[in-house]
Amino acid sequence: MPDSAATRAGTPGAGPDPVVEMTDISISFPGVKALDGVGFRMFPGEVHSLMGENGAGKSTLIKALTGVYGVDAGEIRLAGEKVRFHNPAQAQAAGISTVYQEVNLLGNLTVAENVMLGREPRRLGGIDWRAMRRRAAEILEGLHLDIDPGSLLNSHSLAVQQLVAIARAIDVQAKVLILDEPTSSLDVEEVAELFRVIRSLKERGVAILFVSHFLDQVYEISDRLTVLRNGQFVGEYLTEELLRIDLVQAMIGRELSTLEEIGTKVHSADRDTSQDATPVTFLAAKAVGRKGAIAPTDLTIGAGEVVGLAGLLGSGRTELARLVGGVDRTDTGQLTVNGSPLRLRTPRQAIKHRIVYSSENRRAEGIVDELSVRDNIVLALQADRGWFRPIPRKRQDELAASYIEALNIKTPHADALVKNLSGGNQQKVLLARWLAIAPRLLILDEPTRGIDVGAKAEIQKLVYSLAENGMSVLFISAELEEVLRLSHRIVVLRDRRKVADLPNDALRVDDLLAVIAEGASEPELETGAAS
Repeated sequence: MPDSAATRAGTPGAGPDPVVEMTDISISFPGVKALDGVGFRMFPGEVHSLMGENGAGKSTLIKALTGVYGVDAGEIRLAGEKVRFHNPAQAQAAGISTVYQEVNLLGNLTVAENVMLGREPRRLGGIDWRAMRRRAAEILEGLHLDIDPGSLLNSHSLAVQQLVAIARAIDVQAKVLILDEPTSSLDVEEVAELFRVIRSLKERGVAILFVSHFLDQVYEISDRLTVLRNGQFVGEYLTEELLRIDLVQAMIGRELSTLEEIGTKVHSADRDTSQDATPVTFLAAKAVGRKGAIAPTDLTIGAGEVVGLAGLLGSGRTELARLVGGVDRTDTGQLTVNGSPLRLRTPRQAIKHRIVYSSENRRAEGIVDELSVRDNIVLALQADRGWFRPIPRKRQDELAASYIEALNIKTPHADALVKNLSGGNQQKVLLARWLAIAPRLLILDEPTRGIDVGAKAEIQKLVYSLAENGMSVLFISAELEEVLRLSHRIVVLRDRRKVADLPNDALRVDDLLAVIAEGASEPELETGAAS
């Protein structure tokens, strides 16, 4: 990996001028510096990928470029001219078009109407429908797309709708095309067709910003990479010159030479050595998957076992956890609990089988801000009992007091609004809610994100204790040290596929980084190979 944290790749070929150049861009929100002196540039006829973990500043930088956000400091130049856009319409008029992950077109209109929407040719005071269809056909043909301009947009697959959105973007004479997670819901053949169109646009000199968490796709289509971390510029690299493992290190901020080897507790003296033996399987997933979310995947979780899910953001960790937890429905495969087939259609059904999912988004899918600590703790238990069998207030008080003490929740009293607690204490309240229903499988998605070190240590200690007492845990964290510290086994995901299932036997962080970056390629890392 290049030595400098602010590495710039050389300009391509004879050195054309960048079509986009952003210099020293800074943007702050209340209490947060989203971008801090970031530089970014794009060249004509190149595909440029913007890389970074969650919160790195990728979306903020794109919104600064497209006029969604104003910048506090810095300069944006387009084709050498200084610009400042106040809204996306101004950016589009200047030649910067964006195609978002969710296609923002009108499915009840024809392909031609969508391509020409707002720019319809006119004749005698009305729309010239024939000219519109002819122009749309020319645009589609220019991209070698065999799509009937007169067909309804919603009669086509999501992949075709993405291509129509690109055709519309190109018709406004785009110099820069931003593709935000365009392949997230596409299959292999659809991705190949999209990449063919992208290469066609490259040949026409369009600069393309490709945003994706799929490393294989980034390396297949991108000429250049820019990495952001914690709102700061890390480096710009030519894709062919940057090893995948170096890219992963740049994104998460760790060098192999400085990684601390983690002394996992799984086989240490203070663990019950009987757990080294293969535990009795509590839950088994066979070829469980969901189109556009996660490829068919095998997964087993033993009684009293902590299974960690490792991988970059977008690798499929949350998607797999939501299927196992009954939050999303599976398209393929079969779940079994204690050997009995189980089809989960709702989280409530999962709760009936004592399987609970604690979301990574505790604000939107976890705590209820306007309820008290007590009400948040008893919420799941009350739902499980049914609303016509209210939990007596005395029992609510006992439950709340018990978990406030057991989890060391720092609150003035049980009647305090949960929104007034710190992030770590809110997370403990959420854990108390699920523990109150005595789960057999606890699925924790980023339970320690955004909380202080002390609260993090307490939650890790709790997970350790729960497993020792026979509870099964599926544990997700972006912090690989944390996954190693707590897990008996680690399932590695990459590009929404399982690539390895590893016993946590003297594993190190650099071992996991290698698998995340390249897949299980070394024999000693192929235990439980991808299904």
